[in-house]
Amino acid sequence: MSDTPWLTVSRGTAPLLVSLPHTGTDLVGLDDRFVSPWLARRDTDWWIDQLYAFAADLGATIVRTTVSRSIIDVNRDPSGVSLYPGQNTTELCPTITFDGDPLYKAGQEPDADEISRRRAVYFEPYHAVLESEIARLKALHPKIVIYDCHSIRSVLPRLFEGRLPVFNLGTNDGKSTDPVLQDKVATIIAATGRPWVVNGRFKGGWITRHHANPAQGIHGLQMEIANRGYLLEPEGKGEPSNWPVRYDADFAAPIRATLTDILKTALAWAGS
Repeated sequence: MSDTPWLTVSRGTAPLLVSLPHTGTDLVGLDDRFVSPWLARRDTDWWIDQLYAFAADLGATIVRTTVSRSIIDVNRDPSGVSLYPGQNTTELCPTITFDGDPLYKAGQEPDADEISRRRAVYFEPYHAVLESEIARLKALHPKIVIYDCHSIRSVLPRLFEGRLPVFNLGTNDGKSTDPVLQDKVATIIAATGRPWVVNGRFKGGWITRHHANPAQGIHGLQMEIANRGYLLEPEGKGEPSNWPVRYDADFAAPIRATLTDILKTALAWAGS
C-alpha cells in the first residue's frame, strides 16, 4: 500500500499494471468553491474500480487515486498542452464539465499558483508511483502491459458527435503498444457484437502516452467504455435524482467477462 492515504497501490507480480485515474470523488475540502459538489463529481468514471476489481485476482498491480478529476486530472499533459489538438477537452485542473458547464463559483477558479500546488501534491505522486511500479514489474518480466481504465457518458455533444461506441481502445495510433497486442484486444471486443473502435475519439491520455515504451517492453492500452456498456445509463446529462446510478453486478457481468478475457489475453501475451 502507498503511504499517501488518497493514493492506493495493490501490488501484484504479474506483468500487468492497472491504472484507475478517474474513479475518485474526494474534493479535498474545496466543496464550497464548486457550483455544487454533485456537479464536481458528475464526470467521475463511476464504479470502474468495482468493474475491474477482478484484476487483483489475476495478479495485477492496481494504482488508484481517490481524488476527483475536478481537482486535478492525472491523465492530462502536466504542461497544459492539449492531447487532442483542435478538439474540445478539459484542462489539467478543469474549470468546466464535459458538457461545458462552469465547475466553480465566479472568482473561485484555481490560479496558476494553485494549479502548480495541486500538481505537486496530487499529480506528481501518482506518476511517481506508476514509474516505481513499472520499474518493479520490469525487473520481473521482459514485457509488461499498462492498462488504463476509463468510462464516459454515451452522448456528449461537446466532446464527440453521435453515440460513442461501447468499447474505445486507444494506443496513440499504435505508438503505445505492439500491434500484435492491439489486434488481439480488438478481436475480443469485435466478437462481442457491441460497437467498438480502435484509436477513435479517445486514443489514450498522458498515462499511456508518457509511460508506455514498446521498445523497452512497456506496452500501454487505454480502454474507454461508454457508460451504457455496464450501467443502466439515463438519458441526457444526468441529474442529482438519477446520477450516478448504482452499480449492478448482474447487469455489468457480460462486459466484465469481456474485460476479464482482455486482461487474461494481455497477460498471456506479455508472458509469451
